[in-house]
Amino acid sequence: MTTWTAPPVEIKDGPLVGPDRPMLEGYLDFCRSTLLNICGGLTAEQLATRPLPTSISLLGLVRHLTKVERVWLRQRAAAQDVANPFTVVDEDFDEARAENAQAELEAYVQECALASEAARDVSFEHTVEVRGEVLSLRMIYVHLIGEYQRHNGHADLIRESLDGVTGR
Repeated sequence: MTTWTAPPVEIKDGPLVGPDRPMLEGYLDFCRSTLLNICGGLTAEQLATRPLPTSISLLGLVRHLTKVERVWLRQRAAAQDVANPFTVVDEDFDEARAENAQAELEAYVQECALASEAARDVSFEHTVEVRGEVLSLRMIYVHLIGEYQRHNGHADLIRESLDGVTGR
């Protein structure tokens, strides 16, 4: 039996100067493509592997960031009436299964595209209330970049523990 392997992904780069919006959108795309690049070349089984009993898997991170994209950009920023992809606490992390890896990565890529599209026409000055705090769409982008950077650091360590590959 041949197992599915995550395809290689080129890391996207955005503008380094200019208005906030293109830079933040570009940097978020960089973070997204970095996660996919870290996953590239691994089998479904490797993506679902938890290197330590207390750790998460790369596929769990992909599932979690699928949820993050939907909640922050589609539900909160764009006020779209779309359901959460995972309804049980930590289901995104805990229910990652090798047999679903290809579909999960494809769902993540699709969710990123839908989230970007949903936010495209929302003003960076548009605000939403989240847990008693008021945030602009600009701050949501900053929050998402921070979330990705933290999880991409986790992903780097998980990848290295799986096959020794670093610097992705």
